[in-house]
Amino acid sequence: MRLFGRKDVEEEAGGQDEAVAEFWTWWQETRPRLDSLVAEGEAAGLEECLAPAVSAIHPELVWEVAPGREAAHALVVTAAGDAELRPLAHRWARAAPAADLLWEFHPSRQANPQAAELTIEVGGYAFALDKLMLGLRVPRNQPRVDVAAYHPIFAELDEETRMEATLLALDWLLGEDDVARWVGEITPATFQPIDAVAAVHLPAVVADVASGYAEDEWALLQGQTATGVPLIATVRHPLRPVDHPLCDQHIAITLPYAHRDENGLPVDGSLEALRDFEERLAARLLKLGDDAVLAAHLSTEGHRIIHVYADPTGDAAIHAKELIVSWEEGEPRVDVAADPGWTALAPFLT
Repeated sequence: MRLFGRKDVEEEAGGQDEAVAEFWTWWQETRPRLDSLVAEGEAAGLEECLAPAVSAIHPELVWEVAPGREAAHALVVTAAGDAELRPLAHRWARAAPAADLLWEFHPSRQANPQAAELTIEVGGYAFALDKLMLGLRVPRNQPRVDVAAYHPIFAELDEETRMEATLLALDWLLGEDDVARWVGEITPATFQPIDAVAAVHLPAVVADVASGYAEDEWALLQGQTATGVPLIATVRHPLRPVDHPLCDQHIAITLPYAHRDENGLPVDGSLEALRDFEERLAARLLKLGDDAVLAAHLSTEGHRIIHVYADPTGDAAIHAKELIVSWEEGEPRVDVAADPGWTALAPFLT
């Protein structure tokens, strides 16, 4: 069951929180009728009830009722891969009532243990997952699996429908968040790839890739700015918004430094001062737990910019503004903005 629409993407967080609260008030009031409709298998009645209520949160959220992991049914309200909406879906789930025997709640599609047994109609044809074959490629030193998907009915479908069916199948196999985490390029094919394997093997391949990234790592990168000036960056790796779905506030801390080499990069006392500042910042962010993450820092032309993503309801921005008071090499700055898609670090996302 899906609903698509549009709403101002710059809607304030306060308005979103209010819309989420209103949904759960409505849910409690309407729960007896929803229970009755789901028990009777009344899909049309469920859509009539749920579609307007989910749309009131944001019309581009997608919803569905699926089998639950522990409860009989799961209500899923998801951003369907839209990074701009993912934090809103997770805030909706965080505000949900406790799961019970009948209902549980998820902000993304969950992996289905019976995926291999599923068959749905796609474009008038039977799309059975046990006939889906995948060509899998793991790029060198990359935390992802590229997928070429083939099904016997794909030759009869248009390109958009093939992609929709493939994405749905991947969600069934891995769960929507792990698709965002570990799946790279997705190519629906009208012929079976060489060395293709049955789709049910995908979770094992992804688990093997994921095992190589169990610990936090940092990548040191060198390059140039758009004007050709040398730039050096240290970036968390892998760097993915899906790992921090509530951290949609971007905090940019700009520190000018006095001691630099001929390329404008920090040296000597400035390098030590920058390291000390970041250690103190990291210690404060650590106390915030999942509410903040130090994502990257970039140095160029006598300035270091430290990028932090945080839950806007937390205190990360306050900590940053308190810390810069101690900076002595020029005038520091803290800029705070909403950035649910982590666009400020788009070139470094994995």
